[in-house]
Amino acid sequence: MISKPDLTHEKKLWSAYNFIAGLDEAGRGALAGPVFVGAVILPKEKSLIKKLSGVHDSKLLNPKKRNLLNPQIKESALAWGIGFSTAAEIDRLGIVPATRLAASRAIEAMHFIPDFLLTDFRLELPELDIPQTSIVKGDQKSLSIASASILAKTARDDMMREIDSQYPNYHFSNHKGYGTLTHRKVIKQFGHSPIHRKTFKLKK
Repeated sequence: MISKPDLTHEKKLWSAYNFIAGLDEAGRGALAGPVFVGAVILPKEKSLIKKLSGVHDSKLLNPKKRNLLNPQIKESALAWGIGFSTAAEIDRLGIVPATRLAASRAIEAMHFIPDFLLTDFRLELPELDIPQTSIVKGDQKSLSIASASILAKTARDDMMREIDSQYPNYHFSNHKGYGTLTHRKVIKQFGHSPIHRKTFKLKK
């Protein structure tokens, strides 16, 4: 059974830290397009669990549900930010440094800096001088991380739909740049577009 995100991790920290940001990424494993990171600082409100009861790991929600929750999260948050790294930056830096760069941009996009970070597993940010904890399956455990995952996913999907109109042969609106069979076939037919990650290899 998949756990439902709550404020257990946040409550353990609130006595020592006021502004705890949850962070999560979207698009890390895609073959094309940017990698996005969302950052969300939630208030110390008892009613928050009820208010954001629909929030879950973005991968477990359909697009309609994510799009409904997106404004609710932004309205409920004390602060939120979204950052991304382009395919060119991913090719130049590597996916891990590029994802960390996107996370730094998400934090910079908030109107104040958090004093603690809760990150989904593999999103450690050692270059930032902010105390932090990485949580395995954090988007299924922490409401802050789950909220960040929805902001990152909806923002990335919106961008991939915009990109689709520039490169209609690749059908980015459908697969969002991930390595589906249809997408891999189109790459073999037309080659890479300017927003493909050239360093990512197609699986046989």
